[in-house]
Amino acid sequence: MANNLTRFDPFAEIARFDPFNGIDEWMRDFSLRPALRDFRPEPRIKLDVSESDTAYTVKAEIPGVKKEDIKVDVEGSQVSICAELKQESEEKHGKLLRTERYYGEQRRTFNLAHDIDDGKVVARYAEGVLELTLPKKAGKASKHVTIN
Repeated sequence: MANNLTRFDPFAEIARFDPFNGIDEWMRDFSLRPALRDFRPEPRIKLDVSESDTAYTVKAEIPGVKKEDIKVDVEGSQVSICAELKQESEEKHGKLLRTERYYGEQRRTFNLAHDIDDGKVVARYAEGVLELTLPKKAGKASKHVTIN
């Protein structure tokens, strides 16, 4: 029996640093699937911006928003798009009732290389896509400096 004895060192676990020690036991019954089943990521405004000699064209994806809930501001070369989001869902199963609501605001602001003629801006919204035509202001072309 004396041959089966091992020396016990109470500091062996501390001296051998193993950050993942016991993680298998912790992760065995851990599952994110039930918790994330009803999780919906917060929507974001996605943009495509193109430029011609006279104007910029902006296409912004804003699905599920009414035209009245979208606000566009143009100041100089800065463009801001703001959309108020309202989503509601309700489920009934016998006496059990579940209602969820989401109210929020998405905002996207960006700068362009030229000032915009804000009196001639054209905006259209159809099928979840906001299309802006932003004419460049005449006489405010960017200067190119020649280095000698």
